[in-house]
Amino acid sequence: MARITVYGIKNCDTVKKARKWLETNGVNYHFHDFREDGMEGVPLQQWLDSFGWEQVLNRRSTSWRALSGEQQASMDNAAAASIARKTPTLIKRPVTVSAGGVQFGFQASAFADLLGRQSSQ
Repeated sequence: MARITVYGIKNCDTVKKARKWLETNGVNYHFHDFREDGMEGVPLQQWLDSFGWEQVLNRRSTSWRALSGEQQASMDNAAAASIARKTPTLIKRPVTVSAGGVQFGFQASAFADLLGRQSSQ
């Protein structure tokens, strides 16, 4: 069976929806909580290199709004790597990694596509 890892924060509503979808659809997965498990071993740099900071960071989050205008304006992959390791709530959640690829956020149809399954919502 392919290994699926879901990265996020357990009390995030979107992460809760994603985990419920996985459980409802009988998908075994490993959950990595940024706060409880830390950022050690999180492939943040790989995500940034592959997708760019614009897709990795959640620019609608409270954490993004807490950054100074200067920090926001000068954001690049290097700055994103540094700040997201210190403030993982900046990372768009959940991040789901499987053999099908990497997905940021949750949408049932996209999860079904990523995991090659029919969605039961």
